[in-house]
Amino acid sequence: MFQANTRYRDLSESYLFVTVARKMREFAQEHPDADIIKMSIGDVTRPIVPAARDAMLRAVNEMATSEGFRGYGPEQGYDFLRQAIAGYYASLGVTLDPAEIFVSDGAKSDCGNLPDILGSGNRVLIPDPVYPVYRDTNIMNGSEVRFMQATQENGFLPLPDENTEADVIYLCSPNNPTGAVYDRAQLKKWVDFANAHGALILFDAAYEAFVNNPALPRSIFEIDGARRCAIELCSLSKTAGFTGVRCGYTVVPQELCANGLSLNKLWLRRQSTKFNGVSYITQRGAEAVFTPDGLKQVRENIAYYRENARTLTDMLDALGWWYTGGKHSPYVWFRCPDHMDSWSFFDRLLTETQVVGTPGAGFGACGEHFFRLTSFSTHENTRAAADRLLRAYR
Repeated sequence: MFQANTRYRDLSESYLFVTVARKMREFAQEHPDADIIKMSIGDVTRPIVPAARDAMLRAVNEMATSEGFRGYGPEQGYDFLRQAIAGYYASLGVTLDPAEIFVSDGAKSDCGNLPDILGSGNRVLIPDPVYPVYRDTNIMNGSEVRFMQATQENGFLPLPDENTEADVIYLCSPNNPTGAVYDRAQLKKWVDFANAHGALILFDAAYEAFVNNPALPRSIFEIDGARRCAIELCSLSKTAGFTGVRCGYTVVPQELCANGLSLNKLWLRRQSTKFNGVSYITQRGAEAVFTPDGLKQVRENIAYYRENARTLTDMLDALGWWYTGGKHSPYVWFRCPDHMDSWSFFDRLLTETQVVGTPGAGFGACGEHFFRLTSFSTHENTRAAADRLLRAYR
């Protein structure tokens, strides 16, 4: 008789955002006249920028001609996009060979697929609170998952110490869900630890475009030694509003090896076996994001979301609630009032203000008593949500 993957029994019954959506849906059914403001899931609201739109329209017209039609593309991405991404990294002072860049349909997919090229016997160290995909995909893979505590006391930025043991380390900066950002000295400690202990860092840079200070790193490859110990994942979902278009990329340095095997070659082999690549139309749109016009337009959208974040942090300042994030991140992470647990505060917030956020406990044990709001909304809804909280809790 065939066997199912029994490791799925070790996962929580439903994905965090499925539970949030269910609770919101049930409330809406019971209160059909309620004006619910959704500030939970990190989905964007600004339209695709004109540079990307125009490039995709041109690509559609190309595909509609015999001369311009393209079928299957390279699984690792077209050269034109890989070179454009390499050029973007060069603007950060990072030199990459385009062959080290792999285009995908998003960072979430790559997070889930990278364990395919890693052994299941690794000790995997993950921050708590954490983006649930890191934890769940490694449980599915049968790896030993350990957690490092990210707390208010360490600024939600844990660092290695003499007791740290890990073979694979997940880092996310700017962090989801907390919005905290590692500085260069802090990332250097992780890179030095990984190189000294033969560990691999999987660095999630999906929110790098929100970093608003040149003194803070946007790529782990800005840190000396990172090429020997790190893989970086990034996405255009939040940068360029591609949540519905789907395009991201992962950087696997050529010199990164384990057991005498090149991880760059293993990832290429994995992708060419299990992935058919991102559409030509999408990749032309992504290429346009990295042009001068595209970057200017994208930064205008990010400035729009930063204004929303300021609205939320001004509200939290007025309430006197502790928070982090918001400045270099689209997420604002704050302590629940009155020592409430985060799911109770979720219910209270929904009932009293009709504002939906994300309970910190859904991201891990250290997220209990904390709550996340996203700035990926309209100015009007963000101001309305802030006003509702001020009226309810001031």
